[in-house]
Amino acid sequence: MADNQERLVGSNIKGEESALEQALRPKTLKDFIGQHRVREQIDVLLTAARHRNTPADHILLSGPPGLGKTTLALILASEMQAPIRITSGPAITHAGDLAAILSSLVEGEILFLDEIHRLPRPAEELLYLAMEDFRVDVVVGKGPGATAIPLQLPHFTLVGATTRAGLLPGPLRDRFGFTAHLDFYDDKELAQVILRSAALLEIDIHTDAITEISGRSRGTPRIANRLLRRVRDYAQVKASPSISLADAKAALEMYEVDEMGLDRLDRGVLVALVERFNGGPVGLSTLAIAVGEEVETVESVAEPFLVRNGLMARTSRGRVATAAGFAHIGRTPPAQFASLFDTPAPDA
Repeated sequence: MADNQERLVGSNIKGEESALEQALRPKTLKDFIGQHRVREQIDVLLTAARHRNTPADHILLSGPPGLGKTTLALILASEMQAPIRITSGPAITHAGDLAAILSSLVEGEILFLDEIHRLPRPAEELLYLAMEDFRVDVVVGKGPGATAIPLQLPHFTLVGATTRAGLLPGPLRDRFGFTAHLDFYDDKELAQVILRSAALLEIDIHTDAITEISGRSRGTPRIANRLLRRVRDYAQVKASPSISLADAKAALEMYEVDEMGLDRLDRGVLVALVERFNGGPVGLSTLAIAVGEEVETVESVAEPFLVRNGLMARTSRGRVATAAGFAHIGRTPPAQFASLFDTPAPDA
């Protein structure tokens, strides 16, 4: 099973990358590359809060993994000169865990809650009161004799991050004073990210090699930095004094990342769809069996990127390859190709 953690172009952070990512993260909004509108909005929000000498409003950051949500939370703490507490939805198993964290916060502290959509329901309901009234009710005792003791909290800023904003209940979303959605980066922005990272890592790299890596990074800075390190390793083993375009192409070919950023799993799904099923339509479970992967892996790991890049489409009759999908693997669409498309149905 091709877990997203194990893929070179997977957008989730790998365990051994944490320390290196920390070193590459920008420390100020000025140094943060991309997301221009979000940066401007956050800058206004923080500047106003500093002028009032009050904690900033609660902030919700949404968007795919690897785009900088955690980095922005750390920048918020730095810009506000406030301490930051970091936790995640899955780490909080019951309301008591969250109550313990909230009651230990200090005035102006920032609580960064990653994957907030995975917060247990009891903890979520406790969070409503904490965000709105800066209070939690601690229940003492059980049964009819239980007593709720109100505990006043210092004013803090909650920064929530989610990759699936649609799973957040309305009452929780409404309690955030500011919501920002992070979009995928374009190639020019990724080139800036790679150039900055190369300077920090003291890597000598040619401009055309940077362009090559950025074009295969799937619009995600985390992937761009990962590919840069793998290309660096290749060039080092080959004793190249600096990373050339040829080095970048050879390294990425060795790691099976093609010119659009597709890896073995992505290409496997696309090739199966085109060559085994003549472009579709085909059901998701059948497609997963054809590539020897779990249905969840194909649906959550490979399919979103293929659909976003116009190589595959979801229709009411199943998954179909697009003209671009056929072309990407060097195949010509069948004569009846146009009839494969009908009204899209997300749940097909």
